[in-house]
Amino acid sequence: MSSLEVKGLSKAFGGVKAIDDFSFEVDDHNIVGIIGPNGAGKTTVFNLLTGVYPLDAGQVFLDGKELTGMPQHAITRAGIARTFQNIRLFRGLNVLQNVMTAADPYSDYNLLDVCFFTPRKRRRERAVRDLSRNYLKIVGLEGYEKERPESLPYGLQRKLELARALATKPRVLLLDEPAAGLNPSEVRALIDLVRTIHGQFQFSIIIIEHRLEVVMELSSKIFVLNFGKLLASGTPAEIVCHKAVTEAYLGEEETECSA
Repeated sequence: MSSLEVKGLSKAFGGVKAIDDFSFEVDDHNIVGIIGPNGAGKTTVFNLLTGVYPLDAGQVFLDGKELTGMPQHAITRAGIARTFQNIRLFRGLNVLQNVMTAADPYSDYNLLDVCFFTPRKRRRERAVRDLSRNYLKIVGLEGYEKERPESLPYGLQRKLELARALATKPRVLLLDEPAAGLNPSEVRALIDLVRTIHGQFQFSIIIIEHRLEVVMELSSKIFVLNFGKLLASGTPAEIVCHKAVTEAYLGEEETECSA
């Protein structure tokens, strides 16, 4: 069963086709990767899926429900969450508050509760705070609740952005270059963390990543983009041995491929 189905995704900027008729599916509870050279259109795909850019053509379905044309907040509430290649955290808020902002829209209090700070509002706020602390614990940020995001090391800022995405209760999680700027030991820890989160929450994950060890280890299927078009798709082993991929992206060095 496919949790995410994308048909004929297309987007042009001026006369340049950034994404050209890209279709793919992500089966329920799977991890897939999207790779390709710089400028291949990978982040544009995420921007189209999350409503940052309007589609020129195509359709997006999540669990059979069409999301095409919906605003960003509605897409998030429908079940698609993301992180960004360039970290985007709320600098005016502390670590805990950053996560609470993502969880708060799912609370059931109303404007009257807010104005009079009713018992229901207080209960919901405590519940959101506890839930947010749990997400921080999951990503390894327990004890950092009162810190400012900008004071955290880069690797921890990445984890905070992940915790905030988890707080939206996604059905599909989009990770845009999650290993960018991380050292080798942090990359290893990221791979383990993504595996842990995937096992715990059982949602689908799509990873855009230049660090090939990340997508090769985590993904059951990989889609390769080149100049906005699908160049190839398959298992990690199939992609490594795909001639067009090695020429366009991996380089022409020899790879060990099974017969």
